[in-house]
Amino acid sequence: MKKPPRAHLLKYAIGAIVIIGIVSTGFVLVKKSGNVQNSRKADKDAVSAKTQDQEIKIPSSSSLIKEAKAMPVYGHWRNFTTKDGLLNDHVYTVRIVGDSVLAGTHDGLAVYSKGRWHTYTTKDGLAHNGVVSIDYSKTTGDVWIGTLGGLNRWSGGKFETFNQFNSGMPNDLVYCVYCDGKDIWVATGGGAGHYDTFSKQWEIFTEQNAPMHEPWTYGVSTGNGKAYIAAWGGGVIEYNLKTRKFRDYTDPDGFMEIDLQPDDGVIHDITTATTYSDSILWVSTYFGLSRYDGKNWRGYFDMNSGLASNFINFVRAVGPVVFICCDNGLSSTDGKSWVTYKKNDNNSDGKAIIKNFGRKDENNTDTLTTVLPLSPSIAHNFIIGVDADENYLWVATEKGVSCGERLR
Repeated sequence: MKKPPRAHLLKYAIGAIVIIGIVSTGFVLVKKSGNVQNSRKADKDAVSAKTQDQEIKIPSSSSLIKEAKAMPVYGHWRNFTTKDGLLNDHVYTVRIVGDSVLAGTHDGLAVYSKGRWHTYTTKDGLAHNGVVSIDYSKTTGDVWIGTLGGLNRWSGGKFETFNQFNSGMPNDLVYCVYCDGKDIWVATGGGAGHYDTFSKQWEIFTEQNAPMHEPWTYGVSTGNGKAYIAAWGGGVIEYNLKTRKFRDYTDPDGFMEIDLQPDDGVIHDITTATTYSDSILWVSTYFGLSRYDGKNWRGYFDMNSGLASNFINFVRAVGPVVFICCDNGLSSTDGKSWVTYKKNDNNSDGKAIIKNFGRKDENNTDTLTTVLPLSPSIAHNFIIGVDADENYLWVATEKGVSCGERLR
C-alpha cells in the first residue's frame, strides 16, 4: 500500500496505512540444503573455485541470464534524487508513458524526458502535491494522476481536477488510478469508483452496495472482463463488468497472523494491490503474495520463495512477470523463478538474488540460489512503485527513483 513514508515505522501494525548495474564479477551457487553444488557444469568462459560449502564462479552474461531462466535481470542501475531534479526523494509511484517516465513524489509530479526532469505542482494545476498513482489511457491519450487531494486528468498540457465537490468521486484520497479503455477506475479512502469518459458518469462501490467490510480500498485493476478491487480487511472484490455482479475472495482460515491452510485462497484479508496479466491475478498483502489462475490459489512468502519481504506495498505484472514492491527490496517472479534486488546498508552497492524455483516445496532436482553483486544498486530497499518495458525497469523508492537496464 502506498502512503507517506512514515508508514515504515509502523510496518507491522495492522492499523498502519502504508502509501507511500554495472555487473560485478563473481556470484555464488548454493544448494537449498547448503551443501556443495557439483551437478552444474561451469560455463566454458567461467572460472570456478571450490570451497568447503559452496562453489564460486565468475560468470559470463549468458550464464547469468540462463540461471534466471525466462526472468529478466536488470543491472547498470542509475539513481535520481533531488540533486538530479526531483521535487522530493520520497517517490510513491512511477509510470512509463511513451518515451517519458512520470514519477509521483511527496511534493509534486516529475517527468523525465530527453535526459531531464520537468516538474509540476499545484501551481500548475495539480489537485494536490502528493502524487501517489499514475496511469495512461491508450484510448484517449490522457494521463490520469491520483493524489492525496483529488484526481487529475492531464490532457493537452492542462490539468483537470475531479473531486467530491465537482464530480461523483467517492473520496479525494486516491490511492490508485487504473485506465481500461474509456473507463477510469480509482481506489480511494471512501470506496472504489468507476468513471466513464464517454458518458462522464461516475459509479461508486462501498460497503453499502458491495461485499466490503469498510470503504477503504487501496488498489484496483481489470482483466478478463472483471475489475479486481483490493479492499482493507475485505480481501479482493471481483466485479463482473458484464453481469455487474460481485464475488469476494477472502482468507478462508480467518487467521490474521498465519496462513493456516496453504493455498486455500488469498493469503490475507489486508490486501494492498491487484494486477492482472497473462490470465493470472496477482494480489499483494502485508503478509505475502497470492497468485490466482481462475481455479487455484497459490501463496508465496519470504520463507518459502524468493520474496524479499512479506510486507508488500504494490505489485505490477508485465506479461508473465510480476514485480513486487516490498519494504526490504524489489522482487520479481513468473511463479517459476525469482530475481530480487537489494541495496547494501552501508554503501550504494547491492545485489541481485536469483532463485531458480518458485517455492521450496516444489520437487526441483537442481535448486540453486545465485547472488550477483551490483554496483551501484537500487536507491533504497523501501520500494513503493515500479514499471517496466522491453529494456528498462523503473523503481520508486523512499530515497529517489532508480532505473535498471535489462541485461541481454
